[in-house]
Amino acid sequence: MELAAGFASTTRDDWRALALEVLRKSGVAAGSPEEALSRTTYDGLTVAPLYDLDDLPGDPGLPGAPPYVRGSRTAAGWDVRQRHAVADPEAVLADLENGVTSLWLVVGDGAIPVESLPTVMKDVLLDLAPVVLEAGRATAPAAQALFELAAARGVAPTGNLGASCVHGPAAAELAARCAADFPGLRAVTVDATPYHDAGAADAEELGCSIARGVAELRALTGAGLSAEQAFGQIDFRYAATADQFATIAKLRAARRLWARVAEVCGVPEAGAQRQHAVTSSAMMTARDPWVNMLRTTVACFAAGVGGADAVTVQPFDACLGLPDDFARRIARNTQSLLLEESSLGRVIDPAGGSFYVERRTADLAESAWAWFQEIEAAGGIDRAADLVAGRVAAARARRDDDIAHRRLPITGVSEFADPREKPVRRRPAPVPQAGELPRVRYAEPYERLRDLADARPERPTVFLATIGPLAAHTARATFAANLFQAGGLAVETAGPGADPEQIATAFAVSGSTVACLCSSDQLYDRHAAEVAAALRKAGARKVWLAGRGQYDGVDGNIHAGCDALAVLRETFDDLEVGR
Repeated sequence: MELAAGFASTTRDDWRALALEVLRKSGVAAGSPEEALSRTTYDGLTVAPLYDLDDLPGDPGLPGAPPYVRGSRTAAGWDVRQRHAVADPEAVLADLENGVTSLWLVVGDGAIPVESLPTVMKDVLLDLAPVVLEAGRATAPAAQALFELAAARGVAPTGNLGASCVHGPAAAELAARCAADFPGLRAVTVDATPYHDAGAADAEELGCSIARGVAELRALTGAGLSAEQAFGQIDFRYAATADQFATIAKLRAARRLWARVAEVCGVPEAGAQRQHAVTSSAMMTARDPWVNMLRTTVACFAAGVGGADAVTVQPFDACLGLPDDFARRIARNTQSLLLEESSLGRVIDPAGGSFYVERRTADLAESAWAWFQEIEAAGGIDRAADLVAGRVAAARARRDDDIAHRRLPITGVSEFADPREKPVRRRPAPVPQAGELPRVRYAEPYERLRDLADARPERPTVFLATIGPLAAHTARATFAANLFQAGGLAVETAGPGADPEQIATAFAVSGSTVACLCSSDQLYDRHAAEVAAALRKAGARKVWLAGRGQYDGVDGNIHAGCDALAVLRETFDDLEVGR
């Protein structure tokens, strides 16, 4: 059966001709639709508007076989892993009884004390539920506590000890012990999330993780493990974001990269990278945190489609402090729904064969490999700290610029914010250990302004000088209100009308010192200068105009693509709201 039978065949040139015609009608001048409609990622990779068979990079192999692009395993589904940073055995048990299949325990200063591990795991069936430790300097005693608990129960522990062999011989000893005595337990975690949390683009996160993985391989083999044993001791942790295709491609590319390392080391069959995907901390918002449920759902979907072996969905309130019971329940149920109700756990590599996904995977792997080679040429990941920091900072600056200009919108924060929303409060959570790189959240610049506005006895207000009937000013007044509310500012409108004196009187009553003209271009030509003059006379310190027109008495413009953060900060100064 030919599914396309009865349809006229088309070519890429046919699409180009049709796309160019649409662009011309839209007033977009371009030599080609690819030029007009392509975009560039923070990695510097080009995402085209159309992909076809010619874009396929080659045979990606089969699931469970080198180069492992299509998955490290021949089974679908993933391990539902939940993170715990406080000694709360009831919360641990509740997770395990309601869908969670493995535990990620943060141990050490400010988190779970080593001596509390037996209590935390008193009801955990260690032969069924893998345990992953994140213990930093306390790795050795935490691992010993796990060994002793497992021995007392007569079972072999599974999971990962979270060690780093680069930073001490004790970790290498743990790896050797795992390799010899515990086939289901690994010793080393290569955690790429600090690079992501510092603002790195996907290729940078991947390149740094592979460089870190190679450093661990050197340490393990230097301690006496064979290359095959060393590969078998390393897990990788990556961030999953609400950019679903970027996450899918990242996880697939990561497996391709690690498979290449194994190939170069002469053990290609050992190159099946085991991945733990964690929903991004950087994308989470403290304001309107309920939207985080949607972000983490998309990120979890992408991690599952991308072939992660284990997935952690962070509770929606994780960036506010200790998650409550409801937040943990939603986090684990998100995974249960995707695995069971949507049947996502029954399909291996559902994105495989997509022209777009395969091409993006290959491009990302190529870019990340070049970055990895650059790190290696600089002496390896530890000696290239300044190089890495500079590269990550450059990517962070590009993203920050997009966030400031709202080209990268943050729902509930930079877009569609509700200044009347009361902040959600949670008990303080353990503070993560400071690393060499900063930890950022994309929403923080807007949220800092919201905090300042909330701290005022009365919410600072911007007056919208709406000119003309509703039909003339509603669109721009809505745009202006959305922008100013992103900083936590209230807005008041003049209502319909074009009389400068009436508008100025309404402005005076509002008590504001900042106004924004909102209307159509035609009415601006007739009334903007007079209304601005009246507002000045009534005490306006700053007069904005929604649109791009230039008129006497107008200080600046707000429009799609303007620097919203700069506008808000300037407005805070004019309203005398301390920053």
